[in-house]
Amino acid sequence: MGSGKTTSFDIAHKAGVSQATVSRALRDSPLVNPETRERIKKIARELNYRVDRSAAGLRSQQSNTIALLLYEDPTTDDSQINPFFLSLLGHITRAAAELKYDILISFQQLSDDWLHEYQSSNRADGMILLGYGNFAHMAPKLVKLTEEGARFMIFGLSTEELKGHTICGQNLEGGELATRHLVGLGRKRNVFLGDASDEHPEFKLRYEGYCKALQEAGLPLDEQLRVHAKNQETAGYEAVARLLESGLEFDGLFAVTDLIAFGALKCLRKSGVKVPQEISVVGFDDLPAATYFSPSLTTIRQDTRLAAEALVKNLIGLINGEKVQSHQLPLSLKIRGSCGGRRS
Repeated sequence: MGSGKTTSFDIAHKAGVSQATVSRALRDSPLVNPETRERIKKIARELNYRVDRSAAGLRSQQSNTIALLLYEDPTTDDSQINPFFLSLLGHITRAAAELKYDILISFQQLSDDWLHEYQSSNRADGMILLGYGNFAHMAPKLVKLTEEGARFMIFGLSTEELKGHTICGQNLEGGELATRHLVGLGRKRNVFLGDASDEHPEFKLRYEGYCKALQEAGLPLDEQLRVHAKNQETAGYEAVARLLESGLEFDGLFAVTDLIAFGALKCLRKSGVKVPQEISVVGFDDLPAATYFSPSLTTIRQDTRLAAEALVKNLIGLINGEKVQSHQLPLSLKIRGSCGGRRS
């Protein structure tokens, strides 16, 4: 005897489609065209259909949960989370909720076997990785995940081995944009501040953009102006302190992240160097604090909302067995107080 409760088969019969199409439409899958999707949703509302998420999960062996795994970074507070990823985390949570997915947040370092810990155990249907520390150490782990068929996305990288699993900003173009702005202000001795090694491929691309912009402007590449600093505010402060102590002349500074730029600005201010009158400074990321610094920081903006939506959409595509494409997101220059007018 039937219970009288509306099922997805009832909706399929009335809509003239398969039950699988109904399931996809109610999950907002892009495999169903928008017109059909809205028609199915309308019928579902008319029939007072309600999704039993626990039963649906049991049938499909899906938890409707995404594991968001953060890399623990040294920070000035106790969060151990890079401020850029804090902003991204909020947008990811919202993007997932809109597609009826929950978020399980943890740290990468708490497990050595993410596939077993989350996907194989059905705690999560897929994973989003934010941060990775040293890429040379992380790369074998990521390649293994792809070989094992893990459903995951990672932000910040763009490599052939991880094709279909990455979303990142246009790092090379961003480095060019930042340096061209400094050159356009008449700055001829521009410091690159950060790590341009293979440990951080996206930072290395930003350095390559810096080099390209200098070459296009006919300015020499001075290795003394390439100054190493870890992605920490204190590292930026200490690196600029050493630079000032050395007596090396410079009138522009491109920091590979806002965090490093914050430390640089603090050091310049404490040392009595006027920004932007004497030295112009550009960062990268557009962290919320960039607008509140004194002076406010000119920076390359990464759109965290677009990045979050792309990460979630692509991951759900992988969960549903769809083929997805890695892609790079456009960047923009936010001009603020740390860059003054053109010098003659």
